[in-house]
Amino acid sequence: MSNAVEKAYAEIRDAIMVGIFPPGTHLKEDELAKRIGVSRTPIREALRRLNAEGSVRFLRNHGAFVADWTMAEIREIFDLRGVLEGYAAERAAERCSADDVARLRQLAEEMIALEAEGGPDFRSRIAEANGEFHRIIVQSAGTQRLGSMMAQVVELPLVLRTFHRYDPEALRRSLNHHLEIVAAMEVRDGAWAGSVMRSHIAAAWHAIDSGAREEASRREAAE
Repeated sequence: MSNAVEKAYAEIRDAIMVGIFPPGTHLKEDELAKRIGVSRTPIREALRRLNAEGSVRFLRNHGAFVADWTMAEIREIFDLRGVLEGYAAERAAERCSADDVARLRQLAEEMIALEAEGGPDFRSRIAEANGEFHRIIVQSAGTQRLGSMMAQVVELPLVLRTFHRYDPEALRRSLNHHLEIVAAMEVRDGAWAGSVMRSHIAAAWHAIDSGAREEASRREAAE
C-alpha cells in the first residue's frame, strides 16, 4: 500500500476517532484530497479500507459517510467484545510474560492516577492507556486470528470513545476492573481474568446505553 494511501487512511481514521468527522458526516473525496494533500485515488482506497473495517459506509449514488450505528448494532458489537476479549483474557492469563504483566499493572495504576488528577483532557489520556492495556492482552493471548477479529469490533470510534460516556462512578468502577484483571494475570487464573473482562465489557455497554437514553430524553424535553 502506497505512502499516500497510508497517509489518507491515518488522517481520515484519526479525524473520525476524535470526532472531527462525527457519525453521518459525508466524506467527499475532493474535499478530503485538498485537506490531506493527496490525489483522489488514495482517498478512494483509504475510504474502501475504512469501509471494510466498519468506520465508513457507502450509500449507492451518494458516496461515503461516517458510520452511524443503531443501538441494536452497538449492542451486538459489545456482545462480541465480551466473548472475544473474555477469551483473550483467559488465554493471556496463562501465557503472558512477566514483562507484559508488569506493563499491565503500570497502565492500570496510571489510569487510576489520571482519574484522580483530573484535568481538561484526562479522559482522552485514559482512553489512550486503556487502548494499550487491551492490546497487550490480545497480543499476549497468542493467536493471530483473534487479533484480526478483535480489530473489527474494538478499533471503532464508538468503542474507543467509551470513556467519554462514563459518569465519575462508572469510570472508577471500570478502572478498578483493570486492577482486578491484572491481579488475575499475576496468579495465572484464566477463569478469573475472563470473568472480570466480560463484566468490564458489559459495564461499557451499559454506559453507552444509559448515555443514549439520557440524550434521547433531553431531545424529547426540548421539543
